[in-house]
Parts: sequence; structure tokens; C-alpha cells
Amino acid sequence: MHEEENSKKYMATLTLGALGVVYGDIGTSPLYAMRESFHGVKVNDANVLGILSLIVWALILVITIKYVTLMLRADNRGEGGILALTSKVMQSDASKKRWFPVMVTLGLFGTALLYGDGMITPAISVLSAIEGLEVAYPSLGPYVIPITVAILAAIFAVQSGGTEKVGKIFGPVTMVWFLTLAALGINQIVRDPSVLVAFSPHYALQFFGNNGFAGFFVLGSVFLVATGGEALYADMGHFGRTPIRYAWFFLVFPALLCNYFGQGALLLNHPESAKNPFFQMTPPILLLPVIFLATAATVIASQALISGAYSLTMQAIRLNYLPRLKVEHTSATERGQIYVSTINWILMVACILLVLGFRSSSNLAAAYGVGVNLDMLIATILFFVLVVYDWKWPLWKAALVCGSFLAFEMAFLLANFAKIVHGGWFPLLVGAVVFLLMTTWQKGRVILGALLQGKTIPFQTLLERLESDTPAKVPGTAVFMFGNPRGTPPALLSNLRHNKVLHDKVIFLAVEVIEAAYLPDSELRGEIKPVGPHFYRASLRFGYMEKLDVPRHLATLEIDETPIDVGEITYFLGKEILIPRADHLSGMAHWREHLFAIMVRNATDATRFFGLPPDQVVELGTQIEI
Repeated sequence: MHEEENSKKYMATLTLGALGVVYGDIGTSPLYAMRESFHGVKVNDANVLGILSLIVWALILVITIKYVTLMLRADNRGEGGILALTSKVMQSDASKKRWFPVMVTLGLFGTALLYGDGMITPAISVLSAIEGLEVAYPSLGPYVIPITVAILAAIFAVQSGGTEKVGKIFGPVTMVWFLTLAALGINQIVRDPSVLVAFSPHYALQFFGNNGFAGFFVLGSVFLVATGGEALYADMGHFGRTPIRYAWFFLVFPALLCNYFGQGALLLNHPESAKNPFFQMTPPILLLPVIFLATAATVIASQALISGAYSLTMQAIRLNYLPRLKVEHTSATERGQIYVSTINWILMVACILLVLGFRSSSNLAAAYGVGVNLDMLIATILFFVLVVYDWKWPLWKAALVCGSFLAFEMAFLLANFAKIVHGGWFPLLVGAVVFLLMTTWQKGRVILGALLQGKTIPFQTLLERLESDTPAKVPGTAVFMFGNPRGTPPALLSNLRHNKVLHDKVIFLAVEVIEAAYLPDSELRGEIKPVGPHFYRASLRFGYMEKLDVPRHLATLEIDETPIDVGEITYFLGKEILIPRADHLSGMAHWREHLFAIMVRNATDATRFFGLPPDQVVELGTQIEI
């Protein structure tokens, strides 16, 4: 009985935590989604009920059925998100198909699009909350932009200290926010319960009949209610699918429905409130507290997207799609608490420039949705491949389910295309730039690996040379980071050529990052075996979400039944200095060769990346034409 109570308490804690991290984004959509949906159409009873019906069914089909019910089952050892989904597809039978590289490319592009989302979400969320000050105190209008910029700067400034302490209040604050959304909505619904007829989808169909093309393009604004679905899936690894589902069905979904119906009820009786229905339906005495609560909710939503960008970056680095960046763990207990300074400052500058450039949340809404919509559509395509080739669904079943999602999302996407000239180009541009960087890095690493392979010699050849030309021996253990099981590390050849010495023990160490998020307990972390006199080959394996701490795990290995003394190790690392070739034989365009060389120069050094002690590391440089 006691264990059952503890289990329920633990589940309740996880569910509360999921509220703050997972649902921050979708929970702030009521601030602007309904308002934006009435741009270009009249505010009359038929249109109010039609738009409300579209909102309701977008939440049911896209969020409830697709993400909460189905996509949360598509985890990669507990981790979610489009990169984890791509990795899952890579492990399925689909990897044997000729069209498989197209799926990987789609997954990478979908991943790249999320960075644009990470820039726009904090900007539009915080700005829409602060704009409530104009409703309460019109004289404060000129200060909305400066206050928003100051809040955004503060959010990013505190990231390096970690969000563990602040994170503990995310759940309770977000719970109060959702309860407030529900209360404000119910207050309006009881005044006009007739608004509830919008549950019927025929009002949505009728809306298109009444408004034609103008009605169709409203879908681009209606889609704003579903932004956050991709974050819901991406954050699954922090809490698990069950707490996320509990939070959605027992609080988030009912609260959102109540608030949107409440805004609809207000507009049925006061069409003039369409300028800002959320704050207009708030009782004047509660306006200032609700503005403060909305601001807190948008800060939390921003934090969730920022943390998600950090996590996504770490996954991409581990899967070799981005160069090594400095990743700091800000909590000793929470594995997901990380800080990536490069991403942090890029996001901060982008968010502030977005606010200064677009000036209002309505203008920002024109830029928002295109990238998220494309990401959702790509996720549906990958999900289709997964259920056919991994879950073994019959083709008709997969086509029926995923085809329904695709039809709905394609309609949203066509409507969102109208936003491109009004700002929707921004997330697409960000996605294209990140995609270019990811593919350049991945292709460059393949080419560089082939060039390094050509410069090394077989290990057996080295042993034969050492028999006839034995270098001086020095005490201690040398570790050379090298993944080729048959070759000789270039750093070792450089050391022999220039220093003409060899350590008593020489270890060739390969570090493998697997496509699973965490190494299963059933699989071997590391192993070591002799490959020649005084030579050993070792390997360590990590999941792409794990912290790479080479010395700690190397200390668990033994040579001749004696644990390795990591305190006496000297780590030798090769450092490649790239020079773009004049003959362009690398297979990449000349400008991409230069781009790859710049990315290599600015990558975080291997010492920090592998967790090596700096005072035990020796780097040996080699110039390579690429």
C-alpha cells in the first residue's frame, strides 16, 4: 500500500513538472491565436462559431490524436523529438530501401526548422503578454517593446546558472495559469452557453462556404493553437509519456477548450473585443494580476523552447551532424539540465531583433507557424515509415491514419504559405541555414575521414617497423583517440616521427556514440584487449544524450587484471588544420569547403568534449588539403 502511494505521488510530481516544461508553449497560444484568426474576416456569429470549431478540431486531431495518443508511442529508448524519430527510422527495415536517404534528409531539415521555432516562440509569447499592459494602461504603450526586450535579455542571461531552482516552480505556476485560463473561459461561457454548439464540425465547414479563399487562409492563424505539439513530443524524455498524457487530458486540454470557448462567447456578444479578446474578457480588477501571470507563463514557455534547443544541439553533436560545442551540465542530478553558450547567445540576439523588427505580436504571428507546420508534416511522413517498417502496420492502416494527418496538415501548410511574404520566410531561412551547416559538417566529416584513412598505415605494418627500428621507451600510459580498428592513429605516427619515443603502454581508444539516447544496462560500456606488445585497443560506448566522461569510464577497464591508472595517462589528440583544395576534388563546392574549414576551426576542442583533464593532453597538428 505504501509503495502504491509513493508511486502515485511520484506520478503526480512528474505530471506537475510536465505542465511547466511540456505545455508552456501551447498554453500561451490563447493570448494571440483567437485574435489573429479574425484578421481578414468579419466578426459575426457564423464566423465566430466557425473559427471556434476549427480551433477545437485542430486541438483534437493534431494534438490529442496525433501527438498525445500516437506519436508519444514513437520513442527512441524513452526520448522523443524529430531527431529521435529519425534515429528510430534509421534502425528500422526502412534503412535498406533506396529512398531511405531522403527520409534522413527530411529528418535533418525538420530538426533544423525547430531552431526557428526556438527563436520566434519566446519573442511572440513574451510580447503578447506585455501587450496586455496597453489594455490596462494605454499610456504604457510606448514601453511595451523596451519591457519585452528587457525580459528576454534577463531570460537568456540567467541560463548559464542553470534553471534547476526556478524549474521547481514552473509546474505550480503553469498549473495556476491553466486554472486561470479555465476560470476566465467559464466566466464567459455561463453568460452565453450557446457557444458550445461549435463542437460540431459542420460550423467549420460552413465557415469555408461563407468566406471562400479568405476563410481558407484563416487556417494559417488557427494553426497557432497547435504550435507546441512538436515540443510536447520532443520533451517526452524528461517525463515519460504517461505524465504528459495525464496532464493533457485532466487539465491542459479542458482548460484550453474552456478559454477558447470563453473568448468565442465574448465575441458573440461583443464583436469589438476582437482586437484582444483574451485580455478583454478578463475582469478589470484582475487584469494586472493576469498580465503578471501571463508574463510568468510566457517566460516558462520560452524556457522550455530554449532548453529544447540546447538538448537538440547536444543530440545533433553526438550524432555527428554539428561540430563540437561547449555543453555545460548545470545540475548534478537532472540529466536534461544543460547549457550551450553559443546557442544561448544566438537565440537571445535573434529574439531581440525579432521584437525590434516586427514590433507587435500580430506582426510576429505572420512569421510564426510555417516552420512548425512543416516540421509536423515531416514528422507525419517519418511516422508513416516507422509504423510500416518497424511497427509492421498493414499499409492500408498506416495510409489511412497518416494520410488523414497529412491532409489536415497540408491544408494548414497551404494557408501558412500566405504568411511567407509577411515574415514566414524567417523560420524557413533559419531552417535552411541550419540544414546547410548540418549537411556540410556531416559530408565534410566523411570526406575528412577518408583523407585521414589514406594518410594512416595498417597497424601490422607499424609493428613490423618497430621490430627493426625500436624507439626509446618512456614510462606511463599513452592514449590515442582513434576509431579505425585496423589503422594506426596519425597522432602516434607524428609522435614517433618528431619525438621518437614510445610509452610503456599504448592504448588506441575508440569512443562510439550510438543512435539510442542512453546505453542500455544490458550492453557493455567498454572493453579493452591486447593487439601487440605493449599495445591495446579499447572502446567506450555512449548514448547520444549521455555526458561523455572518458577518464571515469576508462578507469573501469583493466590491463592484465590491473585497473588502468587514469592519473598517469597522457592523452594524444590529432588536430587537423584544413586547407581547401584548388582542384575541388573533395566532392563539395569550394565555398562549402571553406565553410567546413571554418566550422572545424571553431569547434570546441576534443579535450573538453571528451571530458579529458587538460594537463594530461598533448595535441599534434596535421595540415590536410580538402
